[in-house]
Amino acid sequence: MNALEEQIAHLTRTVDDLSDIVARQEREIAVLTRRAQLLMEREAEREAQGGGGIVVGDERPPHY
Repeated sequence: MNALEEQIAHLTRTVDDLSDIVARQEREIAVLTRRAQLLMEREAEREAQGGGGIVVGDERPPHY
């Protein structure tokens, strides 16, 4: 009986630890998702303003 109680206590602690980890990861994912969204919005604004062109190494600058 003591062995089962010890195992249940160990498993309960493991579940609590994993729950804390999942909660922390959920917060981190929410922050990273928001940052990615802001970066995508910023890049969309930059492209809309005409400053989002791709620079190719062998392309001559427009002032030539």
